[in-house]
Amino acid sequence: MTEREAAFAGKKRVVVKIGSSSLTYATGKLNYHRMEQLVREIADLANSGREMILVSSAAVSAGMASLGLSERPKEIRRKQALAAVGQGLLMHTYEKLFREYGQIAGQVLLTRMDAQDRSKFMHSRNTLLTMIDMHIIPIINENDVVAVDEFKIGDNDTLAAMVSSIIDADLLILLSDVDGLYTSNPQHDKGAQIIRVVEEIDKHFYDIAGGTGSAFGTGGMYTKIKAAAMATSAEADMVIASGSEDGVIRRICAGEPVGTWFKAKESHLHSRKRWLLSGGKAQGTLIVDEGCRNAIVYKGASLLPVGICRIEGDFCEGDIVAVVCEGITIAKGIVNYDSSSIAAIKGKKTEEISAILGYDGLYDEVIHRDNLVAI
Repeated sequence: MTEREAAFAGKKRVVVKIGSSSLTYATGKLNYHRMEQLVREIADLANSGREMILVSSAAVSAGMASLGLSERPKEIRRKQALAAVGQGLLMHTYEKLFREYGQIAGQVLLTRMDAQDRSKFMHSRNTLLTMIDMHIIPIINENDVVAVDEFKIGDNDTLAAMVSSIIDADLLILLSDVDGLYTSNPQHDKGAQIIRVVEEIDKHFYDIAGGTGSAFGTGGMYTKIKAAAMATSAEADMVIASGSEDGVIRRICAGEPVGTWFKAKESHLHSRKRWLLSGGKAQGTLIVDEGCRNAIVYKGASLLPVGICRIEGDFCEGDIVAVVCEGITIAKGIVNYDSSSIAAIKGKKTEEISAILGYDGLYDEVIHRDNLVAI
């Protein structure tokens, strides 16, 4: 048995995300043949005892086809109108197909607000886990009809990673029009080689990731790398593979060397940190040096003011912020100080805080490790 076969043998809770480009033809109309193959695979794996969750794009594309449009509109209100039409068509098709294979499917529409507020995060988690317990296959999409930029997740790669964290998934499979992560863009470099295993995500993998993919999709390889960072931090393995390959989900679950495998980290996150990882929207940014990054990522340390180089944004004590090093978000956490106070103490030693801010009884840490989750 190979390492991958051994690692995937016990994967029970599986999130499958499929992109618009894999569900539609070049005309923008739904590819019913591909949808039927997808549903058959998921239903068969559910029959085998696995808990299957589907994150599906293509609501806007389905709406475009219904209204005879060939180009995706740019205006948000028009996209929302198309999503209102397309989501119903998409869910009707899924519900019919799953029923034919003896499975019950249920629709779940999320926005970032459902994960940003911890109470709503727990409600979303409880609902999804109850559906799974009742042997209902959740079909999840972003609620494009009502989502606005402030609460929009933006792409279903991120949504799928967020869902994986919310429900403690074992495996996340991202299916798209690419069959994995390559050493360079295979469309421009004939010598590009597929990367089969990623042990740890670092800046190199962001650098080689390309932009958005097809005309009907919203996510590119960069969003998939970000999704991998989130999913693996929440102890889920992740695989990027082609959505057009028949039997690909079954082969991945069997541990075959399909696509690119991002190995999960052993983080043992409790619910508070899962909420921070999956849903908490950053109100600002703290840019830190390499030493600080290493302490947070490799040693599980708190964030001290000495490692902070600069801050971005205006935020209050108790807000969630992103911690960034070399342009990459390495952590998220809840700050003990507001932005003006952090601006005053950044780069300083802990014992200097009282003298700078002018009062005692302060926190030694800008973010305590209990309120900090590494990505």
